[in-house]
Amino acid sequence: MNDYLDLLSMEFMVRALLAAFFTGLAVPAVGTYMVQRRMSLMGDGLGHVAVTGVAIGLVTSASPTWTAVVAAILGAVAIELIRERGLSGGDVALALLFYGGLAGGIFVAGLGGQSTSKLQQYLFGSITTISWGDVLVTVILAAVLLVLCVGLAPQLFAVAHDQEFARVSGLNTRFYNLLVAILAAISVTVAMRTVGLLLVSALMVIPVATAQQVTSSFRRTLWMSMTVGMTAAVGGLLTAAGAPSSADVAPGASIVLVALAIFLVAWPFGAWMRRRDRLNAPFPLLDEAPDAVPHTDPDDTGHTHLHGEDCGHRAVPHGDHVDYLHDGHRHAPHGEHYDEH
Repeated sequence: MNDYLDLLSMEFMVRALLAAFFTGLAVPAVGTYMVQRRMSLMGDGLGHVAVTGVAIGLVTSASPTWTAVVAAILGAVAIELIRERGLSGGDVALALLFYGGLAGGIFVAGLGGQSTSKLQQYLFGSITTISWGDVLVTVILAAVLLVLCVGLAPQLFAVAHDQEFARVSGLNTRFYNLLVAILAAISVTVAMRTVGLLLVSALMVIPVATAQQVTSSFRRTLWMSMTVGMTAAVGGLLTAAGAPSSADVAPGASIVLVALAIFLVAWPFGAWMRRRDRLNAPFPLLDEAPDAVPHTDPDDTGHTHLHGEDCGHRAVPHGDHVDYLHDGHRHAPHGEHYDEH
């Protein structure tokens, strides 16, 4: 235990924890809008484009982080223009980014005499080797993402949810669409040292999917996804740090697995909440009471009566028949038996 605490107090772990904290907060915030637009895999496409930017940075001795930012933003703008003008389907544009970005990165790295092994720390993450300069860049970019995602939430949600309504309401939908694409590009480069370019989409999508299990409004989903992302990023890093010394656990993979574990915990809880809300939802009463229907308790406990007017149970119209709200559940007569709804 003391060795573990000593490890966490080391300078490289402090840098890694700071980067994980801000990355976990900012990336799911952008992911909330991507999921709302049904473009969950866009982060993967931009991650592949960022590989080309990283390779250019390595070859030119420039900062790979900033060259990756430029490459990812150019890719995001390109895919948004292709999608907007209908020159090709959104999935085709993503495929172009997938294959062109990765191939471009490997080609440029080879052209500059760089070993492709240097790309691996960006492909799979290397948060424990992050420098104070990289931490500062991560914090600044994460702060920009958070301010824009939270401050412009009404406009970004309107454009992501219903573009026609947003356009009629006077919003510049083209500007906000491009803004969301650029935010996604920046979030990819923020997370590339934490989970790696190949896993960045997981940190963008899984926390949002988890939040959607237990929330019913967009704003709550936004805040909950940020909380889950931060918990997964820090928890995954601490889990990797606590692995046996004989193991070589990658923090990026550990972060994604912790995020998946949180989703698996939230999933059945969310299903229970949705069922509870469905049963407790108010239903319109029928104008006319249905004909009396005999109800015999299938468990034969003696609870036998007729469903109908004055039976004491609420009648709920449901498609071509009537359900009865009874003892916390809804059921309806179907032939000689009752079905639970």
